[in-house]
Amino acid sequence: MSEIKRRMDLEDKYHIPVLYDETIQNLITNKNGVYVDCTLGGGGHSEGILLNLEEKGKLISIDQDINAIKFAKERLEIFNGRYQIFQDNFKNIDTVVYMAGYDKVDGILMDIGVSSKQLDDATRGFSYKYNAKLDMRMDQSQELSAYEVVNEYPEEELSRIIYKYGEERRARRIAAEIVRARTIKPIETTDELVGIIKKIIKEKTKKHPAKKVFQAIRIEVNKELEVLEQTIDKAISLLKPGGRLAIITFHSLEDRIVKEKFRKLSKECICPPEIPICVCNHKASIKLITRKPIAPSKEEMKTNRRAHSSKLRVCERI
Repeated sequence: MSEIKRRMDLEDKYHIPVLYDETIQNLITNKNGVYVDCTLGGGGHSEGILLNLEEKGKLISIDQDINAIKFAKERLEIFNGRYQIFQDNFKNIDTVVYMAGYDKVDGILMDIGVSSKQLDDATRGFSYKYNAKLDMRMDQSQELSAYEVVNEYPEEELSRIIYKYGEERRARRIAAEIVRARTIKPIETTDELVGIIKKIIKEKTKKHPAKKVFQAIRIEVNKELEVLEQTIDKAISLLKPGGRLAIITFHSLEDRIVKEKFRKLSKECICPPEIPICVCNHKASIKLITRKPIAPSKEEMKTNRRAHSSKLRVCERI
């Protein structure tokens, strides 16, 4: 039985971590170092990191979702004393590392995907597959939810979000139909929203007609892209020389941010090409470990449907 299949069988009441081996191999350079898992989830990657550290190695894990934290604590209890878990948004990674008692760390992992546990929880309103109240909050203590986005955002802003974050070409028509529907009554459930979207997207396709719109609203509710961009800079500044940052993305918007950030931070000069002499005084802070993203193996894609669109990029602090 393959290692991937074994993990699937043992695992995962929560979700199967993608690119598991590739992530651990590229992240850990000091087995007695301090590492951060920014997206604890079900604890799969955190467990992998701890299994590959020596006794002096430590892990700091972060998640907004209290249900994920409760599950992961049970999973990681055998590593008692070697890890700390913080309920927070990983955009606050600098504060979390300070609260954990460290100035610098040896490696940071960011798995940007939403866990299948959250998607499959019919009460959370993330999925178009289940009828639930519009919610989509990863941190259920925050005020902004999908309900407010759908029912209170101006039509122009809704259109912008659906087009930018969902890459949906019919964004204007969908936004207009949402606004028309909510003037009659508030849009309260995922089924109601799906019904509105299907009035605009009538043709049959392999992908669910509401997939892009739901993705866009989820990204807006949780400010996912803004958080990712801000956190990359903070993560780099927290790394020791030789420390590594590994980021797993699941769609082109996320991967584009990581690619461009890594490219800029790895260059000695970022002046426009028409300027003959460097005036930016920019210095490279990282070197690229993966010039092209690492994709999942064929075997992993067969056994883990979440892996299909995943990409891993890794850089190292100079």
